Amino acid sequence: MRFVLRFFGFLFSVGAIFFLIGAVGLAYGFWFYSKDLPDHAQLANYEPPVMTRIHASDGSLIAEYARERRLYVPIQAVPKLVIGAFLSAEDKNFYKHMGVDPEGLVRAVVANLRSGGAREQGASTITQQVAKNFLVGNERSYERKIREALIALRMESTFSKDKILELYLNEIFLGTLTPGRNLHGIAAAALDYFGKSIHELTIAEAAYIAALPKGPNNYHPFRQRKAAIDRRNWVIDRMAANGYISKEDAEAAQKEPLNVKPRVVSPNSIASGYFAEGVRRDIAERYGEETLYEGGLLIRSTLDPKMQAMARKALVDGLVRFDEARGWRGAQQKIDLAGREWGLALAEVSSLGDVQPWRLAVVLEVAGGRAKIGLQPKREASGQVGKDRETGLVTADGVKWTRRPVERAVSVGDVVYVEPLADKQGQFRLRQIPEISGAIVAMDPNTGRVHAMVGGFSYDQSEFNRAVQAMRQPGSSFKPIVYATALDNGYTPSNQIMDSPFVLDMGPGQAAWAPSNYDGKSGGLRTLRYGVEHSKNLMTVRLANEVGMPAISEYARRFGVYDDLLPLLSMSLGAGETTVMRMTAAYSMFANGGRRIKPTLIDQIQDRNGRTLYRHDDRKCNGCDAEKWDGGAAPKLTETREQVLDPLTAYQITSILEGVVQRGTAQTVKAVGKPLAGKTGTTNDAKDVWFVGFSPDLAVGVFLGYDTPKSLGNAATAGQYAAPVFRDFMQMALKDKPATPFRVPAGIKLIRVNAATGTRAGGEGGGTILEAFKPGQSPPEYVPPEPSAEEVPQAEYTPAPPPGGQRAVGAGPSGLY
Repeated sequence: MRFVLRFFGFLFSVGAIFFLIGAVGLAYGFWFYSKDLPDHAQLANYEPPVMTRIHASDGSLIAEYARERRLYVPIQAVPKLVIGAFLSAEDKNFYKHMGVDPEGLVRAVVANLRSGGAREQGASTITQQVAKNFLVGNERSYERKIREALIALRMESTFSKDKILELYLNEIFLGTLTPGRNLHGIAAAALDYFGKSIHELTIAEAAYIAALPKGPNNYHPFRQRKAAIDRRNWVIDRMAANGYISKEDAEAAQKEPLNVKPRVVSPNSIASGYFAEGVRRDIAERYGEETLYEGGLLIRSTLDPKMQAMARKALVDGLVRFDEARGWRGAQQKIDLAGREWGLALAEVSSLGDVQPWRLAVVLEVAGGRAKIGLQPKREASGQVGKDRETGLVTADGVKWTRRPVERAVSVGDVVYVEPLADKQGQFRLRQIPEISGAIVAMDPNTGRVHAMVGGFSYDQSEFNRAVQAMRQPGSSFKPIVYATALDNGYTPSNQIMDSPFVLDMGPGQAAWAPSNYDGKSGGLRTLRYGVEHSKNLMTVRLANEVGMPAISEYARRFGVYDDLLPLLSMSLGAGETTVMRMTAAYSMFANGGRRIKPTLIDQIQDRNGRTLYRHDDRKCNGCDAEKWDGGAAPKLTETREQVLDPLTAYQITSILEGVVQRGTAQTVKAVGKPLAGKTGTTNDAKDVWFVGFSPDLAVGVFLGYDTPKSLGNAATAGQYAAPVFRDFMQMALKDKPATPFRVPAGIKLIRVNAATGTRAGGEGGGTILEAFKPGQSPPEYVPPEPSAEEVPQAEYTPAPPPGGQRAVGAGPSGLY
């Protein structure tokens, strides 16, 4: 008996020792594998990367930026059908286990033993799959599995089951349907695979997405279609077995085709490349690259998609109009079609994706005054070239602009761009990529919200944004800043300036500076209005000399045209360099009554949780939070913008710029038929042509020029090339808008004057106009000529005295001629 007791005592001691050793080993192992694991605080604060989305002002999507394409959806917003599909496919015991599923582990071991390792089956729970995101690498090892299990246990003690499932459904990788678009999370997958939100998914669609986590490439909807359907149907079976759907619904869903329809790129995205890139740069500068690509920002931009399309069309048409007038340069390239299927050969040629309706084509035959062309096939979501082959014809109508017959314009194997002829089915017009480039910006002059911005012919061709990155000379479009400086300092539109030769001595050994008017002529005393309307260089230089370049430099800074303009007289003619965006913003300040605006592409930025990080309009509304109206005054927005120009001066220069359209260098713009103001700008040798103008509610800047500056032609002017782009855009943008006149501010007196002399209208004859004067200002009086017995002289007038009682500008020696 004693022996038996000793024996059992020995066994107990040995067992205790082994238990202690095991416990110590287990504790050491737990310590060893847990020492580098993230703590509870890290787990509680974990947020998966989420893509940033940019929306237009109407809510439509224009761009997405992400390293992992993911839209975060809270678990409360996930349909039960989708949850049932994923639990059935991945972890049916999710709501029962504590992070590691013993039942699933045993099932996986048995299955692996039966298969002899040929088909290794995993036993990771949903919690363990989420835990992988806290580990470095995804190598298969026991150490990683142990760490994964420990993190899973820790997660279960940190998060609720719903939170873990939320992380999983938003984190899981679900394939790459379109090259470059790695999909993470159910919302992104639903959009890319089926073009739907998760709430719109059918049983079959939800089951297919739930089938993907095990191996998206193994169940690719195009390359592995049968395997994809088999796996989907297996998930549907599990959903029925687990009670998420009925047997009848399961049978019906299994009979459905896969119905994967890759997401179509929004037309807004195609037309808005330059705009979206501008927003991307802004966000990266504000918050950094990591927040941009992983922070899940929701950005409401100022883009008006319709206006953007109009701006792009107007600019492209203007560039093409200029380019085609210089003749046909030949095919983009040539390919050898001998022994090759033309569709596959053409598919290898890179094409611009944002020049619709232009398409790339190859010439297949040329005979009888026509060319048969093959259009570049579209690529499927799998990346393979589609089987459809489209052909068309280029006839004499399609090459008329080349001034060549079809046989001399193209030959077999030529790769060219073509555009469908709207009135002739199956026929196309020959096109070529313009060598000249340019930009157009359209903004709200009252807020600085940029409605449209196009920085070149094609963003796919060149990402260089000529609206904000190209520093070019604005030429005569800068002159209104000079005249606004004078008007803001006491001059009137009827003051007269001598339009006569001007010579500036540049010092010993240097040639004198002697500017001239565009037409090489001069015309004596003229009004300030005339000097702007007809863009007189000599008058502008004389006025700048009289007002002083330091003052003009200060106004240029106030308007944001230049940061620090050199106070040289040549700068008064627009010799400095600036951007289209800056010039458009400056003219906006004429339109809005002289208040400073800051151009913006962004209205509002929100973080992934909906918290507002930025809002462009920071004005306060006093009384807007009232629960009801008590019959008192309406709430008012507090005005915080700086007044950079007297509102009366702003109207005077606006009225003068209306004259540029009505009587001056931009009469082509009259065709719009609405009140418009603006100014042309042509630089030396016509290397740059501009038109910047506005209606009461829309300011627009246009620039055309070669990227490497060179002359557009000896006779080229902004009135010929830039103003028509402005005209075409405004005709579209203002088509359904009323003809709203510019608002006349209180204090302005409109007095009828002689259009030529600026004197008060009397009996001298000639055309008259209504001129704008500030309080205390008036036009000079008309002085009738004294009759003579021998001859009747021309009518004379008395020039208006300049501010401060000085002599008329240019009426006598000034020391600079």
